[in-house]
Amino acid sequence: MDTYYHPKDLAKFSDMSKGNAQLWDKFMAYYGAVFAEGALTEREKALIALAVAHAVQCPYCIDAYTQSCLEKGSNAEEMTEAVHVACAIRGGASLVHGVQMRNVVNQLSM
Repeated sequence: MDTYYHPKDLAKFSDMSKGNAQLWDKFMAYYGAVFAEGALTEREKALIALAVAHAVQCPYCIDAYTQSCLEKGSNAEEMTEAVHVACAIRGGASLVHGVQMRNVVNQLSM
């Protein structure tokens, strides 16, 4: 079955340097700095990235950060909890935007 996303394409990520290597190098330097150990551990950052990957629905990121989490010592229970955090935030964000809908309903119903 053919799909829009192909797991093998993740390995082609660096192809994005073609056409403008300077911007690619700047992005990679920034990316590396963001994921380096700091106030948060690399493991914690990988769990955050996994949750965000689910929130933005990037299958490539989900694959990459699932692997990264495992490599950095996370387990399935921790990763599942991180995904549920993303789900709760995304769901809450949808619900809070319902206030906008209610404001319009109230304004038009007056």
